[in-house]
This record gives sequence, structure tokens and C-alpha cells, in this order.
Amino acid sequence: MVAAAEEAQLDRLESQVENGGGGAWEYLSLVRKLKVRRSDKVLKHGLSILNDPKTRSKLGGEEWTLYEQVAVAAMDCQQLDVAEDCIKTLSKKFPASIRVARLGGMLLEARGAWAEAEKAYATLLEDNPLDQIIQKRKVAMAKAQGNISAAVEYLNKYLEIFMADYDAWRELAEIYVSQQMYKQATFCYEELILSQPIVPQYHLAYAEVLYTMGGLENLQTAKKYFASTIQLTGGKNTRALYGVCLCSMAISQLTKGRNKEEKESSELQSLAAEALMKDYKHRASGKLPLLTSVLKNMKLGS
Repeated sequence: MVAAAEEAQLDRLESQVENGGGGAWEYLSLVRKLKVRRSDKVLKHGLSILNDPKTRSKLGGEEWTLYEQVAVAAMDCQQLDVAEDCIKTLSKKFPASIRVARLGGMLLEARGAWAEAEKAYATLLEDNPLDQIIQKRKVAMAKAQGNISAAVEYLNKYLEIFMADYDAWRELAEIYVSQQMYKQATFCYEELILSQPIVPQYHLAYAEVLYTMGGLENLQTAKKYFASTIQLTGGKNTRALYGVCLCSMAISQLTKGRNKEEKESSELQSLAAEALMKDYKHRASGKLPLLTSVLKNMKLGS
């Protein structure tokens, strides 16, 4: 996840380069550092450097890094001839490179040559069975072909080896949610929360899955994680505030007659509703009547 300050810096650099202010190499370097995909801009400004021998010569060894970056951007933009030219240049310089061979596999993917790509990756994995990038490419290929069960299988096998890969856990959770396999998704989010307990997005996603599953125990746990999301974001997560209200209302309906639980749900629901009203007054006053109507339906608000 890219920090807001870093994203702002990237936007400033991009605007500077786009308006002829220079700094193309600095921009491309920052894109790589932040691991973001602004492929059209990378392709445009990367090629401007590669096609200028004088500028390219100043890069030294970083020239080959730029060829790789442009190759990937070209594949994203379906400029496959450009990608092929970059990969050929890299292959000539590094004929035995696994990294370049991976790019060749990605080019086959981009062309829709799935069987050839699978064969190329299988060959590479014979010598390097723990190559994380190739393992992830297999997942991407399965998803691209609509083979979700294979993608799930590959991800589970991958996570048996690389358990600390948070992005893979999140991807697996999102696939499970898309397939309405909520119990499996909760396991993934529990792993993420255990490993990165202060990331609010994981608390929010976990709470939303539990709310979707329903049932008193799930709703109570969901409410706790919506509340922790609010705490981690300084009270500024609208979805979590709504989540607390919805969970509290559902819990109240299921626990009628249990005065203590009903009172606790009502108090927290009221606090969340007040926070929502305050937030909308400052940021989206035009939608305030709609919010008021929603809260009235929950028997909250004036």
C-alpha cells in the first residue's frame, strides 16, 4: 500500500514530466520503488529515454532495469512488439537469466498462448521450484482463463511455503469472497490481522465478511472489528461507522429481552450515528437528508 505522501510526490513528478519539466528518470525510479503500475506513462517516458542514445548511456547498469520496466509496461498496454524488442535486447545481454526468461513467459501470457506459457514456467520451476514470481504467474494465468478453482489451489500451495506473503493471503481472501466461500475468507483475514494487527483494511474486510455471514456470534465479532477499524482510522472510516450501526441493529433484533446486550448495542450504535452525521455535515452536506432517512429507518437520529 502506497502512503499518501508518496503518492502525492509521484503525482507531482508525473505532472512535471508531462509538462516538459524534466525528471523522467526520477519519475520512473519512483514508480519502481513504490511498486505501482502507471503503465501508459512508464511506456511513454521509458521509451523516450531508451530511444535517445545519449540519455540512455548516462544510466549505466540501470539501462537494463529500464528495459525490463518498459517491457512490463508495454505488455500492460498491449504493445507486444515493443515488449518483444525489449526482451530480445535483454536476452542478448543476459542469455542465461531466469529473470529475462520470466519476461518471456509473461509475453506468452499477454499473447494468450497459455499452454506455451505454462510449459515455459514449468521448465523454469524444475530448476527453481521456490521461485515466488513464477508461482504467482501461475495464479494470474488461472484467473485470466477464468479457472478460479485452479487459482485457489495454486494460492493455497503457494501459502504453504510462503506464509508471510500478505498480498497472497489478501488475494485468496478476495477470491473466496467472490465465490461466497465466507468461512474460508475469514480464515485468510484472521491470518492477516494476526500478522499485521494495525492495518485497518484487514479489520474492515473481516468485519464485512462476518456481517454477511450473519448469526449472533458473527455479528458480535463483526461489530468489534468495525469498532477497531474506527479506532485505527481515528474515527474517519465511513463504512466502519455504518457497519457498527447495522451490526448493532441486527444484534438488538436478535437479543430482545437481554437488556444488557441490547443497551450496549444501542449506545454504540448511537455514537456511530452521531459520528456519521458529523462527518457528512463536513464532507457531504448534500447527502445529509439521505443519511438522516437511513438512520431514521434504523430508529436513530432526529
